[in-house]
Amino acid sequence: MIDLELQPFLAEWSRAWAGLAQPATPAQRRAHFEGVARQMRQPTPAGVRTDEEHRIAVPGTPREVRVRIFRGAGQGPRPALIYMHGGAWMQGSPETHWDITAAVAAAGVVTISVDYALAPEQPFPAAVQDVQAVVEWAFTQAVALGLRADAIAIGGDSAGANLAASTALHARGRAPGLRAQWLVYPAVDFRTDRPSHRENADGPIVSVASMASVNAAYCPDPRDRLDPMAAPLLAASHAGLPPAFIAVAEHDPLRDEGIAYAQALGAAGVAVELDRGAGLIHGYLRGMAWSSAARAAFRRQVDWLVGVLGSNSASR
Repeated sequence: MIDLELQPFLAEWSRAWAGLAQPATPAQRRAHFEGVARQMRQPTPAGVRTDEEHRIAVPGTPREVRVRIFRGAGQGPRPALIYMHGGAWMQGSPETHWDITAAVAAAGVVTISVDYALAPEQPFPAAVQDVQAVVEWAFTQAVALGLRADAIAIGGDSAGANLAASTALHARGRAPGLRAQWLVYPAVDFRTDRPSHRENADGPIVSVASMASVNAAYCPDPRDRLDPMAAPLLAASHAGLPPAFIAVAEHDPLRDEGIAYAQALGAAGVAVELDRGAGLIHGYLRGMAWSSAARAAFRRQVDWLVGVLGSNSASR
């Protein structure tokens, strides 16, 4: 049974999206999402700064990728999280996921929120390249940014968790390396035939019927859907990856692929914590203002992140 406290959130979410005229272009959906997220945004925690932005050149391309940095109170080098928003690889921004990143920053982890390239105009591997560029920048500029280079994690939700997982694979074995990966209801391959797809075919929030068009927009060449940089579950090996917290949701079509990824990492000797999200849905982090269960799940995740990274320069 879906957490009853999420029902008012889902009602408000449905009302907000009912205002988008159909058919809608990707650009129209993005603009609408920005408005919905702005209207539903909760107050930024006291002491969190959100006014710092940077633009990073993406090697081998003419692109720059924008990041917005969220900083909590405190002095000295801080641990950091590089965060990728969800949105089916096609919509969303640091602004649509402001609530999540601001809350992480309030816990003492500087959060670098990435405005990566969006499909279908910029399909795979553009977003992956953007995130890789941000990771390289964060390490090389750690001192200037006030970050601890030994305590940089990567994370995201949904499509953003996909990008985080693939980037962790790409960065594996490099020094200094990513310290942790935080994956919330991740998309890790392109199958749609698991039990959770049948049980939760109509969502809420995400439906199985929408996945074919989403997958085709992100990876128009079907061969790319077998590339571990697009489908990290398909990597030949998951050994040597940083510790992971994988949060799935009981009533989510993506539930079972997230569980499969946790199992693959565990089998490869990676330290993994799996939160099964009883009663929760895809996108539940957006419903934290309504649901005590969603807030509790988020707190478990952030507590784990802080525990792995340490809260400040004196933590290790």
